[in-house]
Amino acid sequence: MFDAIVVGARCAGAPTAMLLARAGHRVLLLDRGEFPSDTISTHVIHQPGVAALARWGLLDELRATGCPPLRRARYRVADVRLDGCGRGVAGQRTGFAPRRFVLDDLLARAAVAAGAELREKCRVTGLLHDADGRVVGVRGDHRGVEFTERASLVIGADGMRSSVAAKAGAACTTSDERLTCAYYSYWTGVPADLEIYETPGSWVATAPTHGHATLVLTYFPQSRFRSVRADAQRAHLDRVRETAPELRERLQSGEQVERLRGSGDQQNFFREAAGPGWALVGDAGHHKDSITARGISDAFTQAEALARHVSGELDSPGRLDVALRRFAAERDAALTSGYEATLAVARMAPPNEHRLALLRAVQQDAELTSTYFDAFAGSVDITALYTPKLLDLLNHGAS
Repeated sequence: MFDAIVVGARCAGAPTAMLLARAGHRVLLLDRGEFPSDTISTHVIHQPGVAALARWGLLDELRATGCPPLRRARYRVADVRLDGCGRGVAGQRTGFAPRRFVLDDLLARAAVAAGAELREKCRVTGLLHDADGRVVGVRGDHRGVEFTERASLVIGADGMRSSVAAKAGAACTTSDERLTCAYYSYWTGVPADLEIYETPGSWVATAPTHGHATLVLTYFPQSRFRSVRADAQRAHLDRVRETAPELRERLQSGEQVERLRGSGDQQNFFREAAGPGWALVGDAGHHKDSITARGISDAFTQAEALARHVSGELDSPGRLDVALRRFAAERDAALTSGYEATLAVARMAPPNEHRLALLRAVQQDAELTSTYFDAFAGSVDITALYTPKLLDLLNHGAS
């Protein structure tokens, strides 16, 4: 009998298991894959996520892997040129964009070090229920051997297409249409910062990652997915050439070192966060377009919130249900603003004159530029930009 079973051992599940194990709970962590292994990702950990790694004592481990820090950000749209960095969170001003076979392995090992039991190559085939319908465990297959395990809480951290969510009957409470499709490649010999280039209907970004490589991401409207997929490599490079000519020049002196990856299934939803004996964290409970790269940082936030609410309550179904309701309310309050902001970006609409005027004012002031990059990272709400200084600059520009 476990206190908690966590299904999915990547950037949502592994931290959840680690934090619960550190709190003294007996935790079983299950994953379909083996570690280290890769998964599709935008890679970026914004400053809120970096601050979480620091709190957990894992930031130095990530640095030791050779992952380059993202110390500077650049944003290009129309005639606007923003260059700088955010003020950060809890003293963490840099971001990181680690390869997922590095990050996920680091997190899974941290969960094991905390006392969680990790079973790899393990597929959950069903949930166990008591007579009242409460989830009390899982059925599964581990390397060809069927098993059942019981726990006070089953946590689905198994991604956007979560089997735990499906088997628990977790309903979508918010759902929006898919807005973009995304493709990315890795290049050596291409120096870059965290860079974002925007034109109407187009978005291109870069981030340095492991192996002295630079990640290059391109975004297209969802309506173009079929045509882009027909020749994704060509569409990817054409998008860079059209949207970010200065980046395209750098790519010509570099080398693409791995195959192109991408997805047209960028769903936007909130599912119910929890129910009797079960909870969802990470993409299993909430997913949004990857264009703002909030997924990893948001997964860390949810892991901390769930562990904080349920620790010490796993021996009482009544108290646990209260704790899960509190977690659900906190999750929605914490992530709704970022969800709405991400959908606005993912629509890739032409920038209107009001927005361009605001950005022109922001680029005149280093402090406002830092606030803008904090808002992009999810450290503050975009309303933090509307200071007397910004209003003065806008009024001055209007005159």
